[in-house]
Amino acid sequence: MLNKKLDKILPKVQKPGRYVGGELNSVIKNKEDVDVRFAFCFPDTYEIGMSHLGIKILYSIFNNVDYIWCERVFAPWIDMEQAMIENGIPLYGLESGDPVSEFDFIGFTLQYELSFTNILNMLKLSGVPLLSRDRTELKNIVVGGGPCACNPEPIADFFDILFLGDGEEVDLEVIELFRKCRKEGKTKQEFLMEAAQIEGVYVPSLYDVEYNEDGTVKAYIPHAGVPKTIRKRVCNDVDNMYFPENFVVPFLDIVHDRAASRARRRRAGSCRYVSARPCRIRASRRGGTRRPAGGSSAAARSRCRAPAHPARKSRGRPSARHLQTRWRGRR
Repeated sequence: MLNKKLDKILPKVQKPGRYVGGELNSVIKNKEDVDVRFAFCFPDTYEIGMSHLGIKILYSIFNNVDYIWCERVFAPWIDMEQAMIENGIPLYGLESGDPVSEFDFIGFTLQYELSFTNILNMLKLSGVPLLSRDRTELKNIVVGGGPCACNPEPIADFFDILFLGDGEEVDLEVIELFRKCRKEGKTKQEFLMEAAQIEGVYVPSLYDVEYNEDGTVKAYIPHAGVPKTIRKRVCNDVDNMYFPENFVVPFLDIVHDRAASRARRRRAGSCRYVSARPCRIRASRRGGTRRPAGGSSAAARSRCRAPAHPARKSRGRPSARHLQTRWRGRR
């Protein structure tokens, strides 16, 4: 529960509702009844993190498992951060109020590069060593996933595990492996070695990286017993993919203050910057009256399966010159 120090500083900061927890549909468990505690950290403010569909899905998936308790953690605003430092309050989970340093897993979603410094700041506020090599025990396993995990080297030294691709299945597999390794008394290094065998898992400490003179990656050199190539995880069965029925209802207005549902994973077009390939459309969407953008559902699915090509241009979109002409016409 929130301690007395926190009760004193909350009336003095902006939007204290960011930091109290207890929202409708938030999950409370007895920590004595669970085997694994997961701190799901969004490296930005409450209003932005609570708008993210991914954290809602994984939060529900984890908490549907009896032996896992997943709690939410958001980056405090500068006034709250300063008050926490002055009063000796570490970063904590919203559901229990327990310090992040007491959790088995500390997971970050990597949505955009500008949040990388927030990740380090949140670890610092938690009292957790920043570098992976300084965390030697089988606890405080720092993991990350999301779009920026596909280019992990700028932050690789800080993470124990990075998930590539869809996280719904691989996350639970790693958590189950952690539970098994801890019961068997294995070390962190032994756990990481076994985790590296799972498809979609990148363990930076088990690979040596060589760089070119311009700073680009020249080669990845795996340690003995580690896969040479890491393939991203793809969940193809979108029709049976888990989707939460009860979202946590925030106490204050958030950036995307609306309900969300997912009809497909990745749009039907072929934007090269999108990492959620290939396109997968739910059966209810395919069979409904509304069809995917770009013509018939069959044609859209055909484009979804087409491989990306550097020379391929997008179709049916106005050119920059055309948009400029239309804008001048409005003026």
